[in-house]
This record gives sequence, C-alpha cells and structure tokens, in this order.
Amino acid sequence: MITTTDLTKVYRSRDREITALDGVNLHVREGEVFGVVGRSGAGKSSLIRCVNLLERPTSGTVTVDGQDLTALAGKGRGAGAELRAARSRIGMVFQHFNLLSSRTVQGNVELPLEILGLSGGERSRKALELLDLVGLADKARTYPAQLSGGQKQRVGIARALAGDPKVLLSDEATSALDPETTRSVLQLLRDLGRRLGLTVLLITHEMDVVKAVCDSAALMRDGRIVESGTVSGLLATPGSELARELFPVGGRPSSEGRTVVDVTFHGATATEPVISQLSRTYNVDISILGAAMDTVGGKQVGRMRIELPGGFYDNVVPIGYLREQGLTVEVAGAPGDDRSTAQLVEEGAK
Repeated sequence: MITTTDLTKVYRSRDREITALDGVNLHVREGEVFGVVGRSGAGKSSLIRCVNLLERPTSGTVTVDGQDLTALAGKGRGAGAELRAARSRIGMVFQHFNLLSSRTVQGNVELPLEILGLSGGERSRKALELLDLVGLADKARTYPAQLSGGQKQRVGIARALAGDPKVLLSDEATSALDPETTRSVLQLLRDLGRRLGLTVLLITHEMDVVKAVCDSAALMRDGRIVESGTVSGLLATPGSELARELFPVGGRPSSEGRTVVDVTFHGATATEPVISQLSRTYNVDISILGAAMDTVGGKQVGRMRIELPGGFYDNVVPIGYLREQGLTVEVAGAPGDDRSTAQLVEEGAK
C-alpha cells in the first residue's frame, strides 16, 4: 500500500546541508498498522511528510495505493488536481491537533469536506457520522477549548477520515497525551483500521505505542531504516535491536565466569514453565537477572535475562534445550556474539 524507494530529503541553507532521509526503503502492506520508531532527529517526521508530499523528496519515489506521488509532483501545474485527489485519500493526524479554535468540533471535521466541494447537508451528515465513530457525537457543537487533549485528538482523527482515505498517517499523535488517554486513542486507531480497512503508518518515539497497536515496525537512525519487519518476526530474530528496545531487560551478571542468556518467549511458550523445567531436567541452578512481559497483538510476549553457572561450552546442552522449546535465545559472549559479559554488566547498570 505504501512503498518508498531510495527516498532522500536534504534541507539546504546558505552555509550547510542537512540530510534528513538517506536512501529510505520502506514497504507497508495493505491493512496493517506499521510503526516507525526512533529518537528525535532520526528522520521520522520528514519521512511521513514525504509520504503525503507535504515535503517534496530530494530524490527517490513514494508510491501509495499503486500511484507514484513523486511522479505527479514532478509534472508541473497540470498535475496539481491529480496530486490533490491522491492526497485526499491519505488522512493525517498531527501531534498538536491543529484544530481551528473559531470553529466548533463539527465545523473542524467539515473543513476538508468543504475543500472537497460537498454541499452543506452532505458535510453535516458526514461530520456527525464521523464524530459518532470516534465517540464524540455529543460534542458536535462544542469548541476545541472546551475539550480535553484526548477529545481534541479524536476530533483530529475524525477530520483525517473525512475524505474516506485508504491510508492514515499519524505523526506522534499520542506524545502530548497522558498514558491512559494514549491507550484509548491507540485502541481507537487500531479499531478504526480494522473496521474501515485502513492502512495506518505511525510515527513515534515510544516503544509502548509499537507494542500496543503495530503489526510491523521499523527502527530509524540518522535518516536510515536500520531494521524492519513484523513485530512477531522481530521478536523471534536473534540479535534484533528492536526486540531489545521493545522489551528491555536489565540485570548484572554476578561474575565473568558465568553464562548470561537473553530469552524471548512468544506464542505458546509465553505461558509454559520452561525455565523451571530446564532447571529440573538438567539439575542446574538458574538465576533470573531481569524480566519483562507484555501483550503484543493480543498475545503474551516476554523477555528474560538468566544466568547459568559455568562458561558457554558448559551450557551448550541447556541452551539447546531452550531453543528446542521454540524460544529465541541470545547468549552473551558466545561464539559469533560480539557482546561480552562486561557489556551486559554495563547494560544492567543503565
């Protein structure tokens, strides 16, 4: 549904150039919720603004629903109407709501419908339907100043849906909200995506957002996508940086002479007593250094850092047992692993 190919964006001033996007290749499948996560300055907002051509890319292509938007943008004035029509099928939810204080809630939702040329009756009917959809039917005559932050964002979502888009873009839509309101808005986006058949692209710096609603995710750094995939696939990939970010586990190894293992539980293994079974089967004392458990896509997923007595080669069989149970296992300092126990000591101290 959304594909970017070798996408670059360079901001130029008189004395310097800043590369915000550096050859970004992204593919978002139809109907999924896709999260792009990264620190401030990673290029996330530039990416989402290039997807709907609010920012014109320096080079590369953006294709949405089979249509090359960058080609339309390069055709000159004659293609303006065609590009506007393509953009009307892409809804946008902003971080700071961007509501007009002089208009009622209904008036804000009607604004894009006015631009599309709908009659007053059609605008009113459509706006009220959308407000009912986001749970604000009783706030139609209210002004934005009388709403909470979560209610304002729901109005922003209703407005973004006014043009019956196939794609919904969300630029840090929950970063200004408290945790409880964030959860309700995210669940609304998830429900709307399923009910309306939307493809949702979320930009966020919060890993909890990815865990709560995303089917797939990508990690951005310095204008590049350094890792991407389905959330379940990433959690099952040894060495995945995103998996470690989604479920960080701390804990200091007790000494250099022991083996530290990070174990990811997903699917049926999340509820099985695998660690206790390992201890009984091989008569081995296991120390749990840290653990994190959460629900992703309606399924329990967890990560645990454990410590086994002895070095790696003393624990080949117990580690093999864990892998045979369907767990993802990463061993610190094992052959082929460039993380040492000392590094894990440092990680545990953070």
